[in-house]
Amino acid sequence: MICDFHLHTKMSYDSEADIDDVINTAISKGMKYMAVTDHHDFDLDDCVFEQKNPKAYYDTIYSFKEKYSSKINLSVGIELGVEACQSKRLYEFTSQCPFDFIIGSIHGVDGLDPYYDNYWNGLTTKQGMEKYFDAIIDSLNVFDDFDVFGHIDYAIRYARDENEKHYHYSDFGDRLDTILKKIISMEKGIEINTGGLRKGLTTTNPSEEIIKKYREYGGKIITVGSDAHTPADIGADFDTAEEILLRCGFDEYCVFEKRQPTFIKLKNYH
Repeated sequence: MICDFHLHTKMSYDSEADIDDVINTAISKGMKYMAVTDHHDFDLDDCVFEQKNPKAYYDTIYSFKEKYSSKINLSVGIELGVEACQSKRLYEFTSQCPFDFIIGSIHGVDGLDPYYDNYWNGLTTKQGMEKYFDAIIDSLNVFDDFDVFGHIDYAIRYARDENEKHYHYSDFGDRLDTILKKIISMEKGIEINTGGLRKGLTTTNPSEEIIKKYREYGGKIITVGSDAHTPADIGADFDTAEEILLRCGFDEYCVFEKRQPTFIKLKNYH
């Protein structure tokens, strides 16, 4: 892969990565494209100032885009927490800056992040995942100003029962069908996110089954991201991501600039 389109820096509340180090690491790994996609979540209290001020964030990342323009094509991106209850504020936020790329993600459900134990209190893994997928459906019904939906089954990374971290599409088929068909009808995409492989999962987020169904239903737009929060994780497990994409019937993946996708052939496609 010659790009990484899900990366975090110290502009995210959960990363301390120096922006120069992140970009130089991508360059050293031979990447031609990258997107810095730092977090913004309205309903979580630990967002840093720049994420609450989109222009300050945009201007900061854009300055690095210019600084490294001769070495790498850097897209100014952001990962938005797109909870349905925040739709009005989200539209106001995205209208303020000409982002190159927007990932829509769900991190908080009723203000609770599945990363933390309190999300799972009183819930089985199945109930927690149903709640999470329902939150995605609610969001898709009221907000569409994103380019790809991020790590669709994110919550499974943090399920408290290790034996249930491997699930089948059929376990949540109605909900997942609704999500994928809605995304496709909106002419949006999904990502293949390798971060779950570093969290003990046996597959990416979303799972290979979800990616295969997305393709079967006619989905074409897919980006590849490591979800790196440190420079060392940039491009991690991208060989696995490529193998999954090929098995799922993809011969291309996407990069974005000015909110428009460009398709790049998978190197091992024949």
